[in-house]
Formats: sequence, structure tokens, C-alpha cells
Amino acid sequence: METPIPLKASNGFYRRWGKHLLDPFLSFLGLVVLSPVLLLIFFLVRFRLGSPVLFRQQRPGFGGMPFTLLKFRTMRDLRNREGNLLPDEARISGFGTLLRRLSFDELPELFNVLKGDMSLVGPRPLLVQYLDRYTPAQARRHEVKPGITGWAQVNGRNAITWEEKFALDVWYVDNRSFWLDLKILAMTAWKVLMREGISAEGEATMPEFMGSIPTSGKSDNG
Repeated sequence: METPIPLKASNGFYRRWGKHLLDPFLSFLGLVVLSPVLLLIFFLVRFRLGSPVLFRQQRPGFGGMPFTLLKFRTMRDLRNREGNLLPDEARISGFGTLLRRLSFDELPELFNVLKGDMSLVGPRPLLVQYLDRYTPAQARRHEVKPGITGWAQVNGRNAITWEEKFALDVWYVDNRSFWLDLKILAMTAWKVLMREGISAEGEATMPEFMGSIPTSGKSDNG
């Protein structure tokens, strides 16, 4: 994990207006440029995994307010005799694994950015049930819009602990700037090419976050 280097945080134009103007413009541009890839993946998912092609799930956004996240489906609908879904590692297909390694499953989130629910860069939107499990310090990750990629994603993604991930998210909230976002986007492209940090050790994706264990009367993140 890369050690965060303190940057001079800017509270000026970029934080107030620039990021909000760039996100929809860049997401629209990305959708236009990547439209052939999006269509190809759409038909491949439909052919290999069936319908629905898109995975939709409620995730907490800015201020913890829920929105509908869009992703390409990567798992099969396999259930046990009781009708419960099998574990992720049993349901994810080889094709779905490839989509995740290339981060192509995340491409529909450009529509979320265009709509205004997400940003290109920010803490990843996790599960709604995690909201009550955060420490007050960890909950600060919701002071900005969630992102398609973020500081935690380029510093370990799913290969680091939840506590490390949240500490990096909060660091981003305090230090976000145009140049940091540019650095994260460049590092994201490199990480995707290197296929780093796709999953936690021994897990298909990431184990469920059950909450941080306080130490000495304080949380791990202060």
C-alpha cells in the first residue's frame, strides 16, 4: 500500500464547481468513446450469463443517501436447495472474472456519474447495511460523492483490510484536488493493466464488513 503523501488541499474552484462540471462532461465523453465496447460487453453478458445484463443495487451516495448503482452482471444466479444464493466464488463465472480483472464490469457506472449520483473519483460506494457499522471517522467517506475509482482502489483495492481502505478514503476526503484526481485516474489505468488488487486473499471479492473492533476505548481510525 502506498503511504499517503500530504498534499496541499484546495478548497477553491475545483472542489466547489470544477469537479461537478468535469464529471458529467468526462462521463458523457467516455460513454460516447466506449459505446462500441459497451455494446459488445452487453451482448456477451446476455449470451453467456443471460438476463438481466445489468446488475442493479441500492448503494449509499453523498451523505449516505441511497441511489441505484449500475454494473455489468458477472455472476450466475445459482442457488441451493433452500433457494438461497450460493457464495460469490461459486457463482462467478470465468467470463465474469475476466470482466472484473479488466474492470469492464464498472463501465455502466459512467451513467451514474452522468446522472450526478457518482463522481469519476471518490470512495467506492459500498453496501447500505454498512452504514450503521462505520465509526464516526469512517463515516466521513460519505462527505463526498462515491467514485468509480478512488485513492483506496489505487493503493490496494480489495487486497487491503477494510480499516486500511476506510483510512485511505477519509484521507482522500481531506486532500482531494484536481491534481490528486488526475493522479488517481492515471494510477487506475496502470492498475487495470497490471490487474492488481482484484480480490482479497482467499475471497472471490471482499469479505463482508462487520464493523471495526475498538481498541483502548477508541476505534482503529480515531
